[in-house]
Amino acid sequence: MKPRDILLHRLYHQQIAATRFTKPEEIVSWLIAMQSQEYAQAKWAIGLRIPGLKDADVENAFNQGRILRTHLMRPTWHFVSPGDIRWLLQLTAPRVQQINAYYYRQTELDAGIFRKAHTIISKTLEGGRFATRSVLQEALQKGKIKAEGVRLSGIMMHAELEGLICSGPRSGKQFTYALLEERVPPVKQLAAEEALAGFASRYFTSRGPATVQDFAYWSGLTVKDAQEGAMQLPANFIRENINGRDYIYLPIDPDKKLKNANFIMPDYDEYGMSYKDREALMPAENANSVFDHCFVLDGRIAGSWKKAPGNGITVTPFTVLSEARQKALEKAVQRYLAFQGGI
Repeated sequence: MKPRDILLHRLYHQQIAATRFTKPEEIVSWLIAMQSQEYAQAKWAIGLRIPGLKDADVENAFNQGRILRTHLMRPTWHFVSPGDIRWLLQLTAPRVQQINAYYYRQTELDAGIFRKAHTIISKTLEGGRFATRSVLQEALQKGKIKAEGVRLSGIMMHAELEGLICSGPRSGKQFTYALLEERVPPVKQLAAEEALAGFASRYFTSRGPATVQDFAYWSGLTVKDAQEGAMQLPANFIRENINGRDYIYLPIDPDKKLKNANFIMPDYDEYGMSYKDREALMPAENANSVFDHCFVLDGRIAGSWKKAPGNGITVTPFTVLSEARQKALEKAVQRYLAFQGGI
């Protein structure tokens, strides 16, 4: 397998080159979790994987609770499926809480304050109510808990990681919180080993070829846990050393044609964020470009973009484009703008 083949497999497995799905929540479930601190771009990450989908379609799925948004894994905001949120927290939240412990101490947050805060948050939200962060902040302050800035963020993230709260529907442009047990139907609890094995299987299915180090980086698991998960993969997964790195992946039909290897790349998209090593994706001199306002041609990051007056965008290639690649880029821009409702 060559670097080009790595990208071909990833484009296919990530549902970018072609997709079997039609609903936003199906994409989120397939990818397990999708980084979403940039909410508008995260919606486009779903739209990228379902041709013809609109921003309003994803917004509707989110408001209906078919897609949730919470902190987990590394941690940062992620879209997750209601069916996955509990076991993902079970596997990843303890390690995140350990990492956050320093910041909790710095802001004088301890177990007693968290217990009191959780009680206040629960009483504010119980009965199927939704509340914005500012409403919850006011409730906490009335309860004699200092809640502002980083300290408020710590309280809210701790409640998310403990499985107390998750996203509710948006109120206008503002996000709300809901009690997870009221927002998410109950599901069968997975044993830790079963959850880890399923996590590894779904990661390498949806993102291969990838390394164990990629899996550990993306998931927030220790390398030891990532290795244990990978050891439980079924025999149909291929393990291959490519340029000194051990990759794991499912083979694809060699007749598959890439229908969508050119696209405006969502900020923090899983096509880049899923991998610790991004050598196949971008030129070495542009190593940070995976995060912010990039476009992809033939599977590789080929330049950047920024908003233009009105509803347009302006693109800046890293190198001069051939006529064919220029046309491919123009088509990619049109698809992005169509999703946003700009054309």
